[in-house]
Amino acid sequence: MKTFLLDLIPKLQQFSTKLDDTTLLANQHWVAIDDIGINKIIYIFRGNNELLISNNGKVEKAKWEYLGNRSLLIDKVNESFLFKHGFLDENVMALKIDSSNEYAVFVNENKYEGELNSIERVIDFLKRTYLQPGIKKQIEAQTKSNFQKESEFSYIKDKVNETTQLYKFVIYLLLLIALSFVIVAILSGIIEEN
Repeated sequence: MKTFLLDLIPKLQQFSTKLDDTTLLANQHWVAIDDIGINKIIYIFRGNNELLISNNGKVEKAKWEYLGNRSLLIDKVNESFLFKHGFLDENVMALKIDSSNEYAVFVNENKYEGELNSIERVIDFLKRTYLQPGIKKQIEAQTKSNFQKESEFSYIKDKVNETTQLYKFVIYLLLLIALSFVIVAILSGIIEEN
C-alpha cells in the first residue's frame, strides 16, 4: 500500500472524528489515493470486521479490528498493518502507519465520485474545508466591521446633515425676524412722519 507523507494532517486533528466511532468507517467505499489513475483500490470495512479490498474489481478478503487507543489493525493474507488515527470525516480518512510519519489516504467514494482522485485534490479539499474557513471568517468579520463603520459613518453624516439643515433653518428664521424688525422700524418711521 503506497503511503503519503502529509504535514497537513496534524493541523486537521481538531476537526477529526475519532476512529473509535466505527459507524463512519464501516460500510463505506474508501478509495485509496494510490496511483488512482492506474489502479482503483477500494477498502470496504464491514460491520462484522470483515474487510473487502477491491483492486480494479478483483476482491481480496481480509480482516480489520479497532484496537482502542486510536489504533486500527488490518490483517491481509500475507501481511498485517497497524495504523494510528490520523484524520477521519465523512469524506476523507488518513491513517498513519505506526512508527512512521507516512499516511495512507482514502476518499469516501460514496461522497465524492471521482472528484478527489489525487493527493493534491485531497489536500486542496481539506485546506478549503477546514483551514480556510478561518480565513473566510476573518474576512467576513472584517467586512462586517467595515459595514458597521460605514453604517456609523452614514448615521453620523445624516445627523450632521440634519444639524446643518436645522442651523440653516434657525439662521433663516433669525434673518426673517430681523427683517421683520427692520420692516416694522421703517414702517413706524414712515407713520410717524405722517
